[in-house]
Amino acid sequence: MAENPFRGQRSEAPDVVARSAPVSPLRREPLWRHLLGGSLRRRRTERGETLETVAARAGVSTQYLSEIERGRKEPSSEIIAVVARALDVTLIDLTLDVAQALTVERPAVEQSAASATCFALAA
Repeated sequence: MAENPFRGQRSEAPDVVARSAPVSPLRREPLWRHLLGGSLRRRRTERGETLETVAARAGVSTQYLSEIERGRKEPSSEIIAVVARALDVTLIDLTLDVAQALTVERPAVEQSAASATCFALAA
């Protein structure tokens, strides 16, 4: 029994922290911000542009754009839009990049459903 912090009495509740079931590393999906960041970095480097150039065009700091590309920041939709515009791509292009990256490792049966969802999100 756990010690009750009030009045020094013992409670009936055991000293157990509720935990969710462990997530298998093989089934864990990547985070949206990691895939988005990878897409932005790939598109920027394919254009041969520096972080400084794209950040200046987008009106964000170089540090912030770097953190977005590394998946360390969860940018707002407004920031994603200005960075996309600075790279001459659309939000649909970035959404499809991320959706495609999410479906690459799924079995073929799940991919068709995910592809339909992809197009629904882009529309």
